[in-house]
Amino acid sequence: MTAFSSLTGRLLVAMPGIDDDRFRHAVILICAHDDDHAMGLRLDQPAPGVTLSDVLKKLDTPVADAMADHSVLIGGPVERERGFVLHTDDWSNDDVTLTFGDGLAVTGTRDALSAMSEDDGPRQSILLLGYAGWGEGQLEEELSENVWLTADADPDLIFDADYTTKWARALAGLGVDAARLSAQSGRA
Repeated sequence: MTAFSSLTGRLLVAMPGIDDDRFRHAVILICAHDDDHAMGLRLDQPAPGVTLSDVLKKLDTPVADAMADHSVLIGGPVERERGFVLHTDDWSNDDVTLTFGDGLAVTGTRDALSAMSEDDGPRQSILLLGYAGWGEGQLEEELSENVWLTADADPDLIFDADYTTKWARALAGLGVDAARLSAQSGRA
């Protein structure tokens, strides 16, 4: 795979006809993509009844009042018990933070959770449980079958908390009206 074909740092926006209910109306940020695999985080599906405060209390980690009611997102169906902090790259743990795209990073350790509510932590952050993963050639096959559209990563879209309209807004950013998008696809 050439560097030009990597989707790292880009968004996947689900087409209406996607066959997998776990990804219906999904907006996924691709954190890593190479010849062997792809890994992404779904940005639009809050975990029902779970707040950041709930998670941090279970871990005996302090939480700032401003962060207490923030949603925890379901990042994908793989390893849903594992947490990932998606954040701006103004904070990192050199040993475990993966920086990618334009100013983005992901860290899967407890210190990232603590940093979320500290003054010297990342400017923007989200806690996600699980991730979306693809094996060798799987994502490329789905793209060829018109399962996903790709879009530039927009930090305003990534980090905002309006989850119910995120898919439609991601499509609008591509110039596509969600109401006019058909579940049918074809090839010319």
